[in-house]
Amino acid sequence: MVAEAYRDRLAPYVDRLAKPFLGWSPTTLSGVAIGLAIAAGVVAVLVRWTTPLLFLPVGLLVFFAGVFDVLDGAVARKTGRTSVRGDFLDHVLDRYADVAIVVGLGFSSFAYPTLALLALASLLLTSYMGTQAQALGQGRLYAGLLTRADRLLILAGAAFLEFDLSLPWPWAPTAPISHIHVSGLTFTVIDLAFVYVVVAGQWTALARAWRVYRALPPTA
Repeated sequence: MVAEAYRDRLAPYVDRLAKPFLGWSPTTLSGVAIGLAIAAGVVAVLVRWTTPLLFLPVGLLVFFAGVFDVLDGAVARKTGRTSVRGDFLDHVLDRYADVAIVVGLGFSSFAYPTLALLALASLLLTSYMGTQAQALGQGRLYAGLLTRADRLLILAGAAFLEFDLSLPWPWAPTAPISHIHVSGLTFTVIDLAFVYVVVAGQWTALARAWRVYRALPPTA
């Protein structure tokens, strides 16, 4: 997934979505986004093997946290309220949102805590490499296999899929793909999402680091 490649195509739709919120402060929208992310993490902690239906609100909360995260920047640009302070606050809240969602899913019964820890490290490293490039005068890096939009869509999608597979739909498999057995270990969709986040996140972080390193002047 590389959602960043569709940024220009989606821009008109984002602008249309932002219109009802032009009277809002970008900071307020950022606050709503982090609030939804924290709520998603709290609900995810409550998910047990006997309560997979809770994945529906988790998925919805993660999805709308991403929507409001997009809206705060769009509203700031359209109303001329962009600022260095606002950009910094947005990055800080984004990292806390990432932590809340991943930690919450990691404490559910549907994830291996070790995978959640590795996924969290990959997310933070990916974001760090992007902001470090900006700090070194190379501009903010958003490209890569795992942008922030990608990971929110992946985690929200995994939650929705876990919810879907917990219901007796006619198309639901008798042996749900959310439970894959490998060498005595049982992997869920959440686990598989974390595996992708780890691999794609490390690839993105290293690619960004290499790009910045090559752009910097050589040492004397």
